[in-house]
Amino acid sequence: MGSLPTDVLENNFACSANPLDADEFRRQGHLVIDFIADYYQNIEKLPVRSQVEPGYLKKRLPESAPYNPEPIELILKDVQNDIMPGITHWQSPNYFAYFPSSGSIAGFLGDMLSTGFNVVGFNWMSSPAATELESIVMDWLGKMLKLPESFLFSGNGGGVLQGTTCEAILCTLIAARDRMLNKIGRENIHKLVVYGSDQTHCAMQKAAQIAGIHPKNFHAIPTSKSNAFALPVESLRSAIIFDIQAGLVPLFLCATVGTTSSTAVDPVGPLCDIAKDYNIWVHVDAAYAGSACICPEFRHFIDGVENADSFSLNAHKWFFTTLDCCCLWVKDPSSLVKALSTNPEYLKNKATESKQVVDYKDWQIALSRRFRALKLWLVLRSYGVANLRNFLRNHVRMAKHFEGLVAMDKRFEIVVPRTFAMVCFRMLPPTSMVEMQGDGVKSAVHANELNQKLLESVNASGRIYMTHGVIGGVYMIRFAVGATLTEERHVKIAWKVVQEHADALGL
Repeated sequence: MGSLPTDVLENNFACSANPLDADEFRRQGHLVIDFIADYYQNIEKLPVRSQVEPGYLKKRLPESAPYNPEPIELILKDVQNDIMPGITHWQSPNYFAYFPSSGSIAGFLGDMLSTGFNVVGFNWMSSPAATELESIVMDWLGKMLKLPESFLFSGNGGGVLQGTTCEAILCTLIAARDRMLNKIGRENIHKLVVYGSDQTHCAMQKAAQIAGIHPKNFHAIPTSKSNAFALPVESLRSAIIFDIQAGLVPLFLCATVGTTSSTAVDPVGPLCDIAKDYNIWVHVDAAYAGSACICPEFRHFIDGVENADSFSLNAHKWFFTTLDCCCLWVKDPSSLVKALSTNPEYLKNKATESKQVVDYKDWQIALSRRFRALKLWLVLRSYGVANLRNFLRNHVRMAKHFEGLVAMDKRFEIVVPRTFAMVCFRMLPPTSMVEMQGDGVKSAVHANELNQKLLESVNASGRIYMTHGVIGGVYMIRFAVGATLTEERHVKIAWKVVQEHADALGL
């Protein structure tokens, strides 16, 4: 294709452009920004869920990396032609699946700044601003949530930005584990018990596995429709008493505010009261719904958090901050440090020895860490508390509107009450079909299969994207509003799409 011979390229150092040449960065950066801006401008026209088959990309790309450099223009063309078809468009206004991954200009630009600086902020000395800004914004956000002073640096607690909730739960579980084992002896790790509900995120079970908790000692307390699928308080107490009588040691409870399946809310206060009686560490997982608690009308969902040991939410879900950004607060930072710290010679420095600084490497699993605080800082400053509250309220309002549309169509029902910005609904089987089958079990199976077909049909169209949950044996469709670009017209269109596909099923 007219390229120079390889031996010329390898030995002619003068023709090799510096990978961080400022002028070339500016030129290529403008091209990429324009590419992404065009993407957002046209994203509504794209099929929301990727329509490709497994292995599609291997057929399109070469078997090995290019030997010689290729221009950014060609690479972006390949992104458009080869990568874009394999993208599920999480930022699409027609994306209603899983939970949102809401982006924003501020979040994107904050990430750009962080990537541009490219610091490795494992301790204060490695980049003082990275550590100090993180401590400051975590106190800012903690105050917005009206967390008790004991969770803030100003009250001898503190916050840290983890990658995901999985990391936050693992770190707090390890801290709780070591605190307990220091009392009862490390040889008794097989006695430690972890509690959640059957709605607790699978991150809790994974954390327990990694932390060395015996698989039989992860206890998922059953929930039911009668208590809106929240963790039942008395069932937890009974389980704890039973375990103690069996010679086990209750260790850790994960209470959830906004479960993945249905956004159920565990009763944080009463659960903390029980845990306190048995010296159990309580972590409150508010990965999705915690963001809403900056609004006064939703704050009551985390009442009782003052008696928990740790609390986390994902700013990359419903707080307009790009992935990854999990906010974790702990009352006793020293428990994290004791369990997770290392102090090799090559990291020793006067600042650390002074005990006047935070070294975030000791608050997480990994050593290296990104400057995540920049994007959260930009989000908080660029939009302010008032606008952030209104963004969230608007999503809740749109979800409420969708809920009303579902209620008006007698072919459908709301499976569980809407709490935040997610509606759980399903199509009811025709009365004639129920009467013909007679058997309630067969009828339930048919209803589940019917909704599974409806959901796959809708998603295959590419017009909108939703996901499902199964709760109390009922297969339901989850409609989660939260994409930054979503407007009320998209919600109305989504419902029309659902109705059209229901009609096509002959119902």
